[in-house]
Amino acid sequence: MYRNTSCMEIITQLPQFFTASIFKKKHLLQREKYKQIILDSLQFLVRDNRVFLYSFCFMSNHIHLIWQIRPGHRYQDVQRDFLKFTSQKIRFDFLEHHPEDLSQFEVNLKDRKFQFWQRNPLSVELFTHSVFMQKLEYIHWNPVKAGLCQIPESYFWSSARFYELGNSDFSFLTHYKG
Repeated sequence: MYRNTSCMEIITQLPQFFTASIFKKKHLLQREKYKQIILDSLQFLVRDNRVFLYSFCFMSNHIHLIWQIRPGHRYQDVQRDFLKFTSQKIRFDFLEHHPEDLSQFEVNLKDRKFQFWQRNPLSVELFTHSVFMQKLEYIHWNPVKAGLCQIPESYFWSSARFYELGNSDFSFLTHYKG
């Protein structure tokens, strides 16, 4: 059990390591405006008291998060709403600015015509502090391993600077130490 000491709220759900991949591993997130859509959505979830966001990293074809659902919300609902909202925002942008590219994400499903996220994202409960720290390090080193930067804190689309440099660009993050 984790606790946010700033408001003495008792949290009963464990933090989750969450990975969502772009449909067919396409490099949709090379466009920074789509990373910004995801970041804005996460900020909203934090401001709306649905989640604590501990860590994130956005790569060109997937994202990693460590988040924790706050009381009064169900994990499945938050995850569904997050993925659905970001998909809709991306689709609207495609319709307005890149209609010729939208066919890459076309599907023939009953409930949708386009799909931006792969089905069944990975979600793993983080039962211990050591596993939490392992996933935090994995997330922050992901851009280094991909050759996008030399040190984790130099990659903008990650929470590494928040932890390594105390950078406040992402003030909506919750430090894992509380």
